[in-house]
Amino acid sequence: MSEQRVAVVTGGGSGIGLAIGSRLAADGHAVAVLDLSGDAATGAARAISSAGGRAIGLPVDVGERDQVFAAIDEVKSQFGPIGILVNNAGMGSTFSRFAKITPEFWEQVFRVNVTGTFNCCQAALGDMVEARWGRIVNISSSSAHSGQPLMAPYVSSKSAVNGLTKSLALEVGARGITVNAIPPGFIDTPMLRASVERGEFGEGGIEGAIARTPVRRAGLPEDVAATCAFLCREEAGYITGQIIGVNGGRNT
Repeated sequence: MSEQRVAVVTGGGSGIGLAIGSRLAADGHAVAVLDLSGDAATGAARAISSAGGRAIGLPVDVGERDQVFAAIDEVKSQFGPIGILVNNAGMGSTFSRFAKITPEFWEQVFRVNVTGTFNCCQAALGDMVEARWGRIVNISSSSAHSGQPLMAPYVSSKSAVNGLTKSLALEVGARGITVNAIPPGFIDTPMLRASVERGEFGEGGIEGAIARTPVRRAGLPEDVAATCAFLCREEAGYITGQIIGVNGGRNT
């Protein structure tokens, strides 16, 4: 087993983030669950602890820099230096014609998806540099690969996350720190189900999407978590600056 580290997972209260936190805890890491919802964060941490892991949950708005740094300080006081950071917190996008997107909404999406990732990376990076070891995994979106009509703010922000990933990886690689991104594709999460209920998911709903997926099933949060867990291991140290799709073959 890889050496046990302290892992921070943002947006870890539900869906993909919860699956990632649970998997990292099962691999022996101490996990700090950060989420906009304090109840979701503490609930996730409680579930991880009940399964035999070590976890704490903290309410954090990743777009608020002071909150991020305060949370990282709290994690360090309870568990020690940060070795793993998974930037999963994100804000989706309501379907809207480009001409109708307001500057306020555009800035709000970027604040969470891009500035939030930036804030968390800066807050956690110092420990990794000092240890000369670190793993950062940014959860982006397959829409940044293919594009998506009516979702310009979301797609643009997730494309920016991929760019940040590549640039930071080049900067910190010599210090034993890897930085990679996972753009999930068609993953069955509460957010996806809500999109289906709003009629935003496209032709045929979930069954139609399954039919268009080469492996002929919906992805699960655990699929993303498995890839993330591998990227956080010692043996993944020669993988950095990569955008590794988990999408059932829908984007290649």
